[in-house]
This record gives sequence, structure tokens and C-alpha cells, in this order.
Amino acid sequence: MVLPSGFALPPLPYLFVLLLAVGVVGGTLWRVSPPVGERTVVAFAPWIVVGSGLHALYQVRLPPAVVEPLLGTPAVYLTTFAVAGTVWLAVFSLSSLPVARTLAVTGIAAVLPVVGLGVQYGVSNGSLRLFWPFVGLVTAVVLTGLLWGGTRYLYPDVAVVTGAVGALVLFGHSLDAVSTAVGIDVLNFGERTPVSRLILEFAHGLPTADVIGVGWLFVLVKVALAEFIVVLFADYVVEEPTEGYLLLGLVAAVGLGPGAYNLLLFAIASPV
Repeated sequence: MVLPSGFALPPLPYLFVLLLAVGVVGGTLWRVSPPVGERTVVAFAPWIVVGSGLHALYQVRLPPAVVEPLLGTPAVYLTTFAVAGTVWLAVFSLSSLPVARTLAVTGIAAVLPVVGLGVQYGVSNGSLRLFWPFVGLVTAVVLTGLLWGGTRYLYPDVAVVTGAVGALVLFGHSLDAVSTAVGIDVLNFGERTPVSRLILEFAHGLPTADVIGVGWLFVLVKVALAEFIVVLFADYVVEEPTEGYLLLGLVAAVGLGPGAYNLLLFAIASPV
């Protein structure tokens, strides 16, 4: 099994609408070609959190049944792209607005009700617990600072070239790694991704499993891979800035999305 557990396409009518929306938004973006730079990519970080938060709410069956098929896996990725892409096009068409700043502000504005609904659900169900998600977030921030400081010291050119997008990659994957470790070792949640489960199962067989848990190996593998990708992509960003930043942004999303999903789910839900 190579797909995450719970991976299922939505019913055909929903799938058709999603693919149509993605095609229209993607095709329009391709045609108008809004400029893509460091700030633009980073501005999409809140929108990644929006999609992750909606999927966490989907896991606790909070959204109305009519929209639930849009928030499963992989539908939520398409839904988030269609909405965020539409906002991008709208902001770009209004030349008087700063694109990156407006994208970030609208994304943050969309995050707040999603998180608020999650917290309300946790309170009403007696399952709200913020301590360990907060510990995971702080740990990820500290780990990112150490990694980025190391990058600036060992690879100063890489840090300059990749800039905030490189730092976002390190933060996204640090958040995913640390939150997964907290979920496995402390909160007794499971892991849905097959590759991640293989790493965790391997760690179970090590002598350290009973002493410090199994999540440490996942953290080590994730952050090492993230650092390698940032260093590897630096030359590509120099040669093809638009494509380089977009690809680095995609790599960041692969970490930030699951990490943000973990934090909200762990905060509002009880392990199955």
C-alpha cells in the first residue's frame, strides 16, 4: 500500500466539479502568468494551513454533509488550490493591491474561523487539549531556527538564494516531523502515511524504542531530507527563479500541510 489510509476519490459529481474548477483556475493562472517570487510563495502558507485545518475538521465530522466530499483526501488539496488560486487571480487583477501581502492577509483571515470551529468542537466534546500541540509547535520553531542557522553558517549562498521559502521548507517539515513524533510517542495517535509508518516500525525495532520512543528517527529523517532539498534546489532557483520557488513551495506544502493538520487534530480530537 503506497497511498495514505483514508485516501479515496469523492463521488463523481463532486470530482467533476473539482476537476473543472482546478482546470479553469489553473488554466487562467497559466494564461495570465502572475509573477512568482519569494514573497508570493510564502504568502500561500496560511492557505496551506486552511486546507489542513478543513481536513482536520473533516476527520471529526464537523463540516456539513454537503461539503464533506470536498474535504477528504485528496479532494481537499484540489479544493484548497481552487479557492486560493481564485483569490490569487482576484488580487492580481486589482493592481492597486500588494499581491503577496493581500494573499497572506486573506489566508490568515480564512484560518481564524477554521481554527475557531475546531476549538469550539474540542470544548463542546471535552476533547480540547492544547499543551502537547503547543509543545510541538514551539519545538518545531526552535528546530527550524537551529537548521536555518546551520544553513546560513555552512551554506550562506543557499540561505541567500532560497530565502524565506527555504526557511519555510525547513519549518514545514520540522513541524510535520515533530508533531508526528508527539502524536506517536505521547498522544497514542496512529500514522496514515505508509512510508512514515515504515520508518516508525523500523524505529520500534531499535534498542532506543523503550527509552526515548520511536519518533526521533522520523524527525531525523525528515529534517535531513528537508535540508538536503533546500541545498539541492538553490542552483535551480538561481537559474529558473519562478519554477524553483514554485517547486520549493510545493515541498514546503508537503511538510506544512500535514504538520498543521496534526496540530489541530491533536488539539481537538481523542485518539481512536
